[in-house]
Amino acid sequence: MATMDAHDQFPKSGPLAAALVGTWELVSREDRTAGGELRDEPSLGRDPVALLYFDGTGHFAAQFMKRDRGGAAASDAPATAPNNSRARGGYDAYFGAYTVDEASGVVTTRLMGALSPENVGQAYARAVRVEGDVLTLRLETATAAGERVQRTLRWRRVG
Repeated sequence: MATMDAHDQFPKSGPLAAALVGTWELVSREDRTAGGELRDEPSLGRDPVALLYFDGTGHFAAQFMKRDRGGAAASDAPATAPNNSRARGGYDAYFGAYTVDEASGVVTTRLMGALSPENVGQAYARAVRVEGDVLTLRLETATAAGERVQRTLRWRRVG
């Protein structure tokens, strides 16, 4: 595991970096196949409770919880899902540093701490758009069965 100094990972200044700063509450989370079919993601469910924080110095934190955690342990996300952290028992949490690529609209997060030890040190890139108080994140990942999906998360600013 590589050591990372979060203070060296400040986001670039610019409109996207400035708009990203704040506290965000999850509104929706969808996984769709290349053909547009909706797929369920069992570890956190289709409608998890989640908060996401970005500060102005390049730090972030995220927490997700399945609304109904009954039986969640049996459906944890696979440790091998690409570009995605691993939930445990219907819960996922991680924090670290982030950078913003203004030209491409991509935010890269580097996990300094995570609920699942195998995620510590990982870097994840997400396409990001902020329109007013709505943040949209998109990423490519896979279902528990290994099917490729595009995940879209929509957030609303709460702070």
